[in-house]
Amino acid sequence: MKTIGVFDSGVGGLSVLRALLAEIPQAHFVYLADGAHAPYGERNPQQIAERAHRITEGLRHHFGIDALVVACNTATALAIEGLRAEHADWPIVGVEPALKPAATLTRTGHVGVMATRGTVESERYARLRQRLESGSDSPLHFSSQACDGLADAIERDDKATIQSLCERYWEALKADRKDLPAIDTLVLGCTHYLFAADVLRALTGPEVALVETGVPVAKRTQAVLKELPDRPHAVCSLPGVTLLSTGDPEPLARAAHRWLGLNVQGRQFTC
Repeated sequence: MKTIGVFDSGVGGLSVLRALLAEIPQAHFVYLADGAHAPYGERNPQQIAERAHRITEGLRHHFGIDALVVACNTATALAIEGLRAEHADWPIVGVEPALKPAATLTRTGHVGVMATRGTVESERYARLRQRLESGSDSPLHFSSQACDGLADAIERDDKATIQSLCERYWEALKADRKDLPAIDTLVLGCTHYLFAADVLRALTGPEVALVETGVPVAKRTQAVLKELPDRPHAVCSLPGVTLLSTGDPEPLARAAHRWLGLNVQGRQFTC
C-alpha cells in the first residue's frame, strides 16, 4: 500500500483528493491544509515557495509518504520546479489550470480562465498559455481573470460573497476581447473553484463547458505509483485519509464531511 501526501493552502485541494480517492481507493492519503497561511493566491511568490518547501519536508519526514500531490495551482506555478530539484529522487505531481484540455474542447476558440492572481501572473502560466495559443492550428485565445477573494470566500463557505464574486468575475471575462467569439469553455484554475461550480454553471448557462483538473491529476498520480517499488513497512498501514491543518483543523474536517462525505477527525500539524 502506498501513502500519498496532498497539500493545499486550505480546503480547495479536497476537490483533488476526491478524484484521488476514486482513482486510488487502496492508498492512504495524508491531506494537509496550510490554514495558518491561507489563502496563497494573493501572497508573494517567495512566501508561497517557502511554505511549499516546509510542508513538503514535514510530510516526507513525519509520514514517509511515497509521493506528493501539490493540490494547489498557485503553489504548483510558483514552487514545483524548486521542489522537484530539491527532491529529485521522489515523485511530485502538480496541478495547473486545465488549458490543454480546454483547447481541445472549445468550438469558438475563446476560453475563459478563472484563477488566483498568483497563478495568472506567474511565468509558468504565461509560458503554457503562449505555447498553446501560438501552437494552435486554429484561432485560440485565453482570457484570464484573477479572482481575488474567491478562494477565501469558498474557504469560509460565505455563500453571499461567493455569489457576488462569481458574478463579478464572469462579467469581467465576458467583457474581455469583444472582438472575439463568445467564451464557450471556462477553466476553473484554482482547486477551490470546483466547490463553486453550481454557482458558475447558473451564471454561464449550459452552453459553456466547465473544466477542472482533479481527474487528470489523479490518473497521473496512479501512473506514477505503478512505477514505484514496494516498501516492506509503511507508516500508514491502512487505506483511508489523515486530515491535517496548520491552523484550526475543524473547518477542514467540516469541509471534508460536507464535500467528500468523510467522517475524519482533523488534527493540527506544525511545519
